[in-house]
Amino acid sequence: MKTFTIIGGVNGTGKSSLTGVLKAQTTNLGQIIDLDIITAENGGSAIQGGKIALERIRACLNKGISFAQETTLSNSKTELTAKEAQERGYSVRLFYVGLDSVEECLQRIENRVAHGGHDTCREDVLRCFAGRWEDVANVLPYCDEAHFFDNYNGFVEVAEYKNGELLLKGDNRPDWVLELKEALNR
Repeated sequence: MKTFTIIGGVNGTGKSSLTGVLKAQTTNLGQIIDLDIITAENGGSAIQGGKIALERIRACLNKGISFAQETTLSNSKTELTAKEAQERGYSVRLFYVGLDSVEECLQRIENRVAHGGHDTCREDVLRCFAGRWEDVANVLPYCDEAHFFDNYNGFVEVAEYKNGELLLKGDNRPDWVLELKEALNR
């Protein structure tokens, strides 16, 4: 079955690391569309990288092949892509990675930059963090499955979304997943 996999989370939460874990655990991610890698491969222009990423998403949809996208979910494009993918017979799934505070995200970005990785504008991180639950709520109606991972100390699945309800898993209850549960119940 063709699958659209969304790997979501605020900047600095570990989306690329989670993608690596998922690549080792599953064989159906298809083409991985990572804006950060595309941007780096194309001279660092985020605008050019975004255009290429959108072209690759469009090509996957038109060819009916599985693909995965790393995203902050902070604009309506992922929601629209999920809706279109669902209409085209794709199975849509979300793997979301979270952290409790924006400070943790910013510290991880600082660490990434110190080790030669890409930077992210502080204002973008603050904006994404503030709107993260609304962004998740917007894409969930198009997801056949959704899994939520805490990345405080490695990836631990803390919840899954089934039949319109966020179901907590295990004993780990990070603040962010409790906030998400409350936001989805409003």
